[in-house]
Amino acid sequence: MAAIQTHGLTKRYGHDIYAVDDLSLTVEEGEVFGFLGPNGAGKSTTIDVLLDYVRPTAGSATVLGYDAQREAAEIHQRVGILPDGYSLYDRLTGREHVEFATNMKGVDDDPDEILHRVGLDSTAAARPAGTYSKGMSQRLALGMALVGNPEVLVLDEPSSGLDPDGIRDIREITREHAADGGTVFFSSHILSQVEAVCDRVGILNRGRLVAVDSVSGLRDALGTSSTITLTVDTPPTGISVDGIEGVTEVTIEEDVVRATCTEPAAKVAVIDRVRAAGSTIVDIETEQASLEDLFSEYTHPDARTEAVPEAVR
Repeated sequence: MAAIQTHGLTKRYGHDIYAVDDLSLTVEEGEVFGFLGPNGAGKSTTIDVLLDYVRPTAGSATVLGYDAQREAAEIHQRVGILPDGYSLYDRLTGREHVEFATNMKGVDDDPDEILHRVGLDSTAAARPAGTYSKGMSQRLALGMALVGNPEVLVLDEPSSGLDPDGIRDIREITREHAADGGTVFFSSHILSQVEAVCDRVGILNRGRLVAVDSVSGLRDALGTSSTITLTVDTPPTGISVDGIEGVTEVTIEEDVVRATCTEPAAKVAVIDRVRAAGSTIVDIETEQASLEDLFSEYTHPDARTEAVPEAVR
């Protein structure tokens, strides 16, 4: 059973404004799935439909096999959500917020244990949420989302307002939740965090799904280049990369040779040519296209916007 599944999901406002346009997507159980897209791409609208905060114009959506519109109560019992733009009660303490969440779900989780897990100590737990910093508020909202050990954890911009320690904690909690068999639906603008934790990513652009795959799969699909940097003892003389398929550029600066390659085998060929030119290689570094690079490729106005083939959903 898929954790999240949509078929032809569409949300239209008026006659021609599509927040989500014919979205067909499958997120498997136990998967950390990154859901990406520029502002206004339809990410939050999709999440709102999954939780029945917004009704779709067409199509269907299920969470853990439950229909998002007809069985929303069953979904809410099994899903934890850290929404973008959440609100806290200024006068309630951190502990009281978690107690409220446990009462709503009818579970007996220890509030102090949950608060400790998200990095809030006993002093912070006793303070009114109105005195919290942005980062502390984000930690508290995450703690409330974890109440009841949800089968699906929806994180919408979870790193907002967090310092590096907080971002690392989010990453660890995400991994732990998936390792325990849970599913994480991770929507974020901090693409390096998505790349660090997600098994697959889906990229939404103007309401349409333009790519879904692992990060390495997206690289392969676009045929993006990578760079190999060789540090040598002496600059190679008379080096030529003529005839090496997949090398688009080579530069030599003192003791560094840098080559841009579109084929993995080209890197080995460049190394062989440098050695043949009389240089000893003392260090090798490779750099692949980052998720930021891929995101830009897929969401650029001239990028592909056709629906993703069924085979990769």
